[in-house]
Amino acid sequence: MRSLDHLSIKSKLITMLLAVSGFSILVTAYIGYQSGRSNLTSRVFSQLTSLRTTKAYQVESYFTTIQNHTETLSEDLAIVAAMEEFDAAYRGLSNVKVPTEADPAIAAYYRTEFLPRLAKTESGSPVLESYLPQSAASRYLQYEYIARNPNPVGKKHLLNAAKDGSAYSRIHGRYHPIFRKIIEKFGYYDMFLINPQGTIVYTVFKETDFTSNLSTGPYKPTNLARLVNQVQQAKEKNYSQIIDFEGYGPSYGAPAAFIAAPIFKGSKLMGVLAFQMPVDEINKVMTDNQQWKRSGLGKTGETYLVGRDYLMRSISRFLVEDQQGYIESLRVGGMNESVIRRITQYKTSILQQRVQTQGTVQALRGRQGTQIIDDYRGTPVLSAYAPLKINGLDWVIIAEMDLAEAYEPVYAFTRQVLVSATLLMLLLTIIAMGLAYLFVKPIQHLIDSARRVEAGEMDAIVPLNPQDEFGELAQSFNAMLQSLHTQTDLVAEKNRENEQLLLSIFPAAIAKRLKQGEKDIAEDISNVSVIFADLTGFSKLSETMTAYDIVHLLNDLFAAFDEAAERFGMEKIKTIGDSYMALCGLSVPYLDHDKRAIGFAQELQAVMRRFNFERGFHLDIQVGISAGDVVAGIVGRNKFIYDVWGDTINIASNLRDVCPAGTILVSESVYQRLHDLYDFEPWLDSEDLGQDIAQAWRLKAPQPTAR
Repeated sequence: MRSLDHLSIKSKLITMLLAVSGFSILVTAYIGYQSGRSNLTSRVFSQLTSLRTTKAYQVESYFTTIQNHTETLSEDLAIVAAMEEFDAAYRGLSNVKVPTEADPAIAAYYRTEFLPRLAKTESGSPVLESYLPQSAASRYLQYEYIARNPNPVGKKHLLNAAKDGSAYSRIHGRYHPIFRKIIEKFGYYDMFLINPQGTIVYTVFKETDFTSNLSTGPYKPTNLARLVNQVQQAKEKNYSQIIDFEGYGPSYGAPAAFIAAPIFKGSKLMGVLAFQMPVDEINKVMTDNQQWKRSGLGKTGETYLVGRDYLMRSISRFLVEDQQGYIESLRVGGMNESVIRRITQYKTSILQQRVQTQGTVQALRGRQGTQIIDDYRGTPVLSAYAPLKINGLDWVIIAEMDLAEAYEPVYAFTRQVLVSATLLMLLLTIIAMGLAYLFVKPIQHLIDSARRVEAGEMDAIVPLNPQDEFGELAQSFNAMLQSLHTQTDLVAEKNRENEQLLLSIFPAAIAKRLKQGEKDIAEDISNVSVIFADLTGFSKLSETMTAYDIVHLLNDLFAAFDEAAERFGMEKIKTIGDSYMALCGLSVPYLDHDKRAIGFAQELQAVMRRFNFERGFHLDIQVGISAGDVVAGIVGRNKFIYDVWGDTINIASNLRDVCPAGTILVSESVYQRLHDLYDFEPWLDSEDLGQDIAQAWRLKAPQPTAR
């Protein structure tokens, strides 16, 4: 305090005013920042969790469909016959005379086409002899369908049959177009028929694994060989198994996962049907066909899969959108150049990008949740994680968004607050200086008078007592302050009453605009849902009741309706007699406004049932729901009302009018958006629907129990 003793009263007053004002501004800004950050974090986490759940369901359903499809095909008589015929034809070539030009042609294909591609991603130099086919049948078929095949690499499957006149080629010509169509229709990478001895007697794409033996050949260490052995050992019908991604040599080391099922003829194991899993289909599901923004993931959000080895099982968004930037970030992060080379070669992060973050660790422990963590790029993100339930695969799903993007609104708000606070502090400084001057001016007059007295001017003495100007000013000020307080309290009370009255009549946003002085309020509002509800049986009931009882009953019932409306985000517009009208999305936009309207309508039916049970009435309710655009505004000058118009209102009203008691009818627009979530049936009384309604739909979903 001693450091302030040398300051004048004016300086102290300015300092105190600035300190209090500055502290208030900082506290208010901090509370606003923390509140905005907390709310925004909660909203983004909720969005990421929803996306994670949706994608998890899609992936799990996709793999279930593939397993069911594989099991079904393995039992198909055509597949059983093909397996038997291809195996017999292959064995029939065991003593075939291989053309003299076959071995050089096969070696040339491996040397010029296969090994150079494989060497780009494999460490060391692949040895030609270790990959060449050994048996006469394998050499013969690889010559006819690979080396001699006129189609280029990647299109060998276009050859329906070799022109060698063999039984194998006749069988191949009969089945191959069918199997090729299966691959194309269902998006598989390849299809395999493998005999009980482990020899691949047929493939669609004719890569170098064609005719190789998975038990003794060069591809014995592959995941396909392990999968086939597992399926053969199971010896079960109605059985299929998936094996996780690994680098697969015949696909030049690219990541490959497989699904396989046994083929039985009666009780005899004829072989194994296997499919190479479609990596592109999994990526389409996880990237929403590369439409991340449309999915609500903004500029940096993504969903991806990770395996038990902490390696990706779907492609990174950043590799797809900016390969150069993604590769550069990996180099900055210290990733091995050999891994970067494989990512560039395969154009995928599957089995290459390591994701050992807190989210993946928790998910692989079987937990699900949300956290703010550093992702695989070392970038802070909001992350939602969960394990997947896929038979044979130990995968987890991650949904993330960069913290910088998620908090951009908060950062913008912070910048705005800082600028505003700086300007406000400057303004407060000027105001404080002015107030201090006015405050010390009377004192300065007293000081001047005192100095004049000190100088000998005795007639300049200013008497200081309760009856002088300062005393009278203090008394007048206190009296005025007391009166002002009284008047302010009265005005505040009236304002609260007026505000409560406005809020009871109008939506909060409209009431606020009316308080601000707006008179002509009208606006077009898109994406709202309208509910018209009528009580049935009320007119007959009211004939037996007094006016007081009728009003009391309606107040109780509509109060319950109002409570339900508040829970579902509905805004009551008006009631007319026993009719009730409410909208969703009017003042506060909702993406799921139509779903909220359906939930509110079902709640009205529950309230109605509870009301009847408690009071012994037999009332019912008919509900019409429509969604679309409306016009809203204030009507009237002296006595005014807030109302809404438009085709959406008319359709909901007409649906209500033709709706049977206890039924919910919805418009075509509501049906189109929600038919995947609710069970609807067409309303057949089309001649009663009116010109505004092309089609009405009745909600068949079971009604919820009363809350």
